[in-house]
Amino acid sequence: MIPVKMKTFLEDALPESVWKNRLITEGPFCFLEFGPLDVDRLQRLGIRVDRLGPYLVACMWDRESPLQIGGYLVVDNLAMGQPSMGGTRMLPGITPDIIHNLARGMTLKNAAADLPFGGGKSGIVCPDGMDDKERHDIVRGFGRLLKRYKHIYIPGPDVGTNDADMKTFAVENGLNNVVSKPADMGGNRIDELGGAANGVVVAFKALLEHMPKLRQLPQFGSLKIPEEKDLDILIQGFGAVGAHVARIFHEYAPDRAPVIKGISDATGYLLNRKGLPWQQLFDMWQKSGVVARDYYHDHIMHGSARGDTGTTQTIFSNSADNLLTESAFCLVPASPVFNYLDISDATGPSMTTDRMGNWQVIVEGANTYSPNPSRKAERRRMERHVYRDKGILIATDYLVNSGGVIYAAHERIIPTPAHLFIPGDLLGNPDGIQAWLDKNGDDFQVLAEQRQKAAVEKLETVIRRNMEELVDGLCRDADSLPCEIAEKISIQRITAKEKSRTARDVMAEAPTISLDKSIADAADLLVESHLSIVTVVSEKGKLIGIVTNWDITRATALKLPMDAPLTKIMTADVVYTGPETTILDCIRMLEHHEISAMPIVEENQVVGIVSGDILARRTLFRLLQTM
Repeated sequence: MIPVKMKTFLEDALPESVWKNRLITEGPFCFLEFGPLDVDRLQRLGIRVDRLGPYLVACMWDRESPLQIGGYLVVDNLAMGQPSMGGTRMLPGITPDIIHNLARGMTLKNAAADLPFGGGKSGIVCPDGMDDKERHDIVRGFGRLLKRYKHIYIPGPDVGTNDADMKTFAVENGLNNVVSKPADMGGNRIDELGGAANGVVVAFKALLEHMPKLRQLPQFGSLKIPEEKDLDILIQGFGAVGAHVARIFHEYAPDRAPVIKGISDATGYLLNRKGLPWQQLFDMWQKSGVVARDYYHDHIMHGSARGDTGTTQTIFSNSADNLLTESAFCLVPASPVFNYLDISDATGPSMTTDRMGNWQVIVEGANTYSPNPSRKAERRRMERHVYRDKGILIATDYLVNSGGVIYAAHERIIPTPAHLFIPGDLLGNPDGIQAWLDKNGDDFQVLAEQRQKAAVEKLETVIRRNMEELVDGLCRDADSLPCEIAEKISIQRITAKEKSRTARDVMAEAPTISLDKSIADAADLLVESHLSIVTVVSEKGKLIGIVTNWDITRATALKLPMDAPLTKIMTADVVYTGPETTILDCIRMLEHHEISAMPIVEENQVVGIVSGDILARRTLFRLLQTM
């Protein structure tokens, strides 16, 4: 059964007549897939195709389950590498355009973090009022839907999902097809370790070093940076990121930790100019998920702390957004809202800029990026007022909060040893897998520690570099905004990656056929492979010739019998290259020889093919040459 809200959305956006003939079924599973050429259909889904993507948008559901299992996947871009990587969000109101916005953020975030993965995101459309068993079954069912795309997408946790859900995915799809797994699977568990929050803290520390350079800009001429122990911070959204930001600030440098002056969550905000009891609040968050109202009720109004001088200075308001009217050295937006600030109420921001507090820097812990042109215009409008007029530095989200994906990525960068692969006959069997995990527990623990150590080192290096490049870019170009410099940083990473990629990185598996086959056999193979070329090989796999779509078309025009041998149409003088040929050289060869595709040969064996279509879909080389 398709989720009710998903069905309603699809019926409004895409009448069944538009997609009926495109529906792909695999048993009870249903898939609607759209690519970058489906401009009109994607527009109806609220997604605008641009030069970066999306590569794939998939709507999927289980038509036989009574639990309404379904959702969306967007693979935005694979220029940095394949597969893409990004979290799975689980909320009732998820739509494809929301997932696309998040996927584009992952494209830029993975590039900014210099990770060899593309950008993707998925979303589960869940019903309201699930019990724990229903929720687990829906997550498990969605994992089964994602299995179709495991070669181009790896999920991790996001809003509404957690590390335990990633374990559920791993039980269904294998250890290498999900990230942020628990330690007993060798995982780097983003939620438990606070990977994204660690990035925020590292970014803040780096900015303290580089912000003095901004004094050369008019709006920062009077910039003053207090001693670290005298700094104060507001955290909008005391959740999976915000709560860990408070914790890591104090663990990072206990004697010089800044004051956590205010925090907010769904129940309101707390403020204490001398500092809130972050450890107590963190413990409360771990137990119940929200803290503001309960802390005020239990520890101030009716608790033993009533009458304590420090505690009675704590202010509570049930209007969480009003935290942004308070002043501090730094604001950390860590609540899952796109526009925490805007110059008017028209876009529904958390706060308007005429009422905002006075800050020196905003370090974005939440995902705020959107590729939507109107959203990008809103963002630039806000930054012109906040950065250029008020002199507040904004550290853009995907340069800052990539700590989570850096942690997660190391579950692939440091591969799982072969002896720790879940046996295939255990996949889908939670009890059997748990027994097998327990048996290999010591090895998985060592693997988890190796991955965490490597991730922390990478995070420190990359995010510090991003902050330096952000500040230096703003100093070089006084007319640029932080969001513009941030985007340039990510695109430069993609450019550098693209220039180093070779045919091996993008080639498709080569369909092969033996010389004794017929024209009809070659035609069938071309249709089956969805490619424009079939390689003819000897018994030992050596390249003999090729047959293309054009050859089949010519054979038809010449009225050759379809059972005629391949030698009647095969091209024996083949242009080919090796797997280490750069993408640019592949493009040059295709253009020079005026061909659409060519085999990739290594040690006399055909190992793949490249074509104009493959290069267009799997690279951004032409785009990046013009940027």
